[in-house]
Amino acid sequence: MTSRTVTLLDVARAAGVSKSTVSDALQGSGRVAEATRDRVRAVAEELGYRPNSAARRLRRASTGAVGLHLPATATRLDYYMNLAFGAVERAQEDGLDMVLLAPSGAAGGRIASRVDGLLVIDPEPGDSAVPGLLDAGVPVVTGERYLGPAAGPSGAVVCDNAASLTALLDHVTERGARRPALLAPSGSSAWATALRATAGSWGRAHGVAVTLRTVPFAATPAEAEAATRALLAADPAVDAVICAPDGSAPGVLRAAAALGRKVGAISASGASSAHEASEARGTSSASEASCGSSRNDRSGGNDGTGRAGEGGRSEGGGPGSPGGTGAAVGPAGAGLLVASCVDGTATRGAEPPVTAVDLHPTAYGRACAELLCDILAGRAAPDTVRRHSWSLETRASTGPPG
Repeated sequence: MTSRTVTLLDVARAAGVSKSTVSDALQGSGRVAEATRDRVRAVAEELGYRPNSAARRLRRASTGAVGLHLPATATRLDYYMNLAFGAVERAQEDGLDMVLLAPSGAAGGRIASRVDGLLVIDPEPGDSAVPGLLDAGVPVVTGERYLGPAAGPSGAVVCDNAASLTALLDHVTERGARRPALLAPSGSSAWATALRATAGSWGRAHGVAVTLRTVPFAATPAEAEAATRALLAADPAVDAVICAPDGSAPGVLRAAAALGRKVGAISASGASSAHEASEARGTSSASEASCGSSRNDRSGGNDGTGRAGEGGRSEGGGPGSPGGTGAAVGPAGAGLLVASCVDGTATRGAEPPVTAVDLHPTAYGRACAELLCDILAGRAAPDTVRRHSWSLETRASTGPPG
């Protein structure tokens, strides 16, 4: 059969089933037994059958493409680029092209005429493009839940962000930290909201003050460095810094080096002397302040929620006031553990390598595209929510085990 194009009828005859059964088996639709579906696909592969994608799209009025909407900061973040590659790869397996949408978005009606469905990753209620995308008239899958007032998406793939930060906080305290801090992301995305809330609930549950410093959603290493300098100047007793934004960990390490803090180990004497220095300065680790232009959201402007620039709020601690502006304070050589909420090139290649949560972004992109493909093909219900796993990668920045 290699001398001519293999047809559905050829596959049906070879598999001993009807043409409609072959069509349903190959498209993942209809009520076809799993064993029959596997046999049909095996026969199609053996015969070298290739579907006529153009004809298939005409029959179902399909464009053969899906759209991908990423946050405005995505082009400079390792996480989103890996996610996009995973999504593109999975969509192509179903014969679908991926169209990257401009950050500003477009009218929902125009988008619906060009794509069969949409992926909207980390939708921010303050993103003016998102409501139009959700109301575009095509199936929509979000990466993380949408917390805004517009109509909900068709489906979602979510991570347990509260559990991942809890794992980091548990890890640094197991390694000896008594005064952890979080460089928390601004904005009102599901990820940012979960991290800030978890820092507070974990602190209350453990009777430990978790210092919050709000930084932009996509804080640069320079912004993370400035925030860490201010944080450690205000409270030298802080002995662990967890940074949320992707790629910001090197800035935390630079700040630690500039202030003479030894990353990766905490000694009892170092922690004690740091605490005494904090008490002498009359500071408290419960103070939260914004970093530089922390009223910026992920694209650099105000997120419209009022959350990005909150000051003076405590999470599990008592009253206090910010200290200096970054001058070296605290004992030289005092230990500091460093960890990140997002793993990537910056954390793996840092010196020392930084403990981080690996969100498996390529697999996450594939999972989002797979759910959209399944909804389009009728293999999944429109309101399906799937879970995506993460893992904790422990490295030298939080010290050796034990």
